Amino acid sequence: MAKALLGHIGGTDPRMAAEMRRLQQRVRDLEDQLVRVQAENDSLAAAVQTASLDHELFATTVAEREPALT
Repeated sequence: MAKALLGHIGGTDPRMAAEMRRLQQRVRDLEDQLVRVQAENDSLAAAVQTASLDHELFATTVAEREPALT
């Protein structure tokens, strides 16, 4: 009876330990993926910001031109 209780309450179940290791690895993989995606997002946001500034500069330059003779 003591062995049954020990196994049920505090014993180490190899399947449970394996599942815990698998889940911990999955969490680490997802955290790594999150870091990569955030870095890619920051890069894309910077590119959009740069493109937006370029567009504003171009729009200002076009607006300052004199109208074409008709």
